[in-house]
Amino acid sequence: MSTVDSDMVRNPSAERGDKAPPLSEQAFRILRHQILRGEIAPGEKLRIEVLQKEYSFSSSPLREALNRLVAEGLVTADDHRGFRAAAMSQSDLQDITNFRLVAEPAAFAQSIAAGTDEWEGRVVAAHHQLERIEEKIAREEAHWNEEWTLRHKGFHMALVSAAGSVRLIATCSSLFDQAERYRRFSARNRIKPRNTQDEHRRLMEAAIGRQAELAVALLKEHLTLTTRNVIDLQRGDG
Repeated sequence: MSTVDSDMVRNPSAERGDKAPPLSEQAFRILRHQILRGEIAPGEKLRIEVLQKEYSFSSSPLREALNRLVAEGLVTADDHRGFRAAAMSQSDLQDITNFRLVAEPAAFAQSIAAGTDEWEGRVVAAHHQLERIEEKIAREEAHWNEEWTLRHKGFHMALVSAAGSVRLIATCSSLFDQAERYRRFSARNRIKPRNTQDEHRRLMEAAIGRQAELAVALLKEHLTLTTRNVIDLQRGDG
């Protein structure tokens, strides 16, 4: 990661003059960002002494950050082998997808049932922001552009934001992040065309139209397409 990128992840609100977050939070953000971007390779050894030299953190905040990443499923820990970036595999992706297919449709359906006009406004606004950046960025570049990535997650989280369960929403957020490495792999290597803009638009329309059954079906299909694409690529059918 470049110095500029590292500084942005360490303290994204620095320009506003806000107080810098604790060192463990800074380390967590940097490592998490690099893992999700693929800058830290799946299975790569994360040696404390190496990370200390690279990021100028002491061992204590680094260990705290790594343990948080273990809890998120992005890092694995072993008493004898230390920390490693979590490996990527078909079985892991399928496991993530299976849990997403339980959590996100449930949260989406609850949001449609309980969401107010304010929730509808959040969904429409998040979709508009996603569409706007897609207008500015070439289709083949959008899916690994950092701003697109943030807005993409923002849209998905807006869909479930009226679920009424903090834990359920947090679970959706965590699973979304765990799937991000696979989404990037799928987007970079996709051969079969996919119109994600249309998929997102249809999700938004079903949400504000309060068409719960259609919305849930669209979301499930949306979530499984990436999994299918990754599996096809591994089989050589991409």
